[in-house]
Amino acid sequence: MTTSDQNETETGQTLPDLDTSPIGLLEKVRTEGRVWEDLCEQYGVDNPLPPWKVNMDGTCDMLAAEDCALPLLERRWEEDELSDELYADIPFPERQLLALAHSMIKRGIMDEDELASTMKKVGQRLNSC
Repeated sequence: MTTSDQNETETGQTLPDLDTSPIGLLEKVRTEGRVWEDLCEQYGVDNPLPPWKVNMDGTCDMLAAEDCALPLLERRWEEDELSDELYADIPFPERQLLALAHSMIKRGIMDEDELASTMKKVGQRLNSC
């Protein structure tokens, strides 16, 4: 499904159409993944913020820098739309992470295979002990 109507911000800026069609890898994470709250309990971690949150925030800032690949306003709007349509059943900040990955894949900033490879490497590091 694609949001077909042009969306206008309060400042009159027109936002592009948003492709809300599901992405296989992100759907797998959405349905089979584990949220930070559960992992904290399992591993006895007290920090309410996942360790990847700071990296995600830095990625968002980098993408919104001058000559943006993903301007802040568009990213926030896409995050809201994707949260409503695809990721409503996921808690924050995991919902924000899935929305960002979705936007990056749909814009061609990264592809599903690159993300899957990175996830595999991280999983191997986490489970090597």
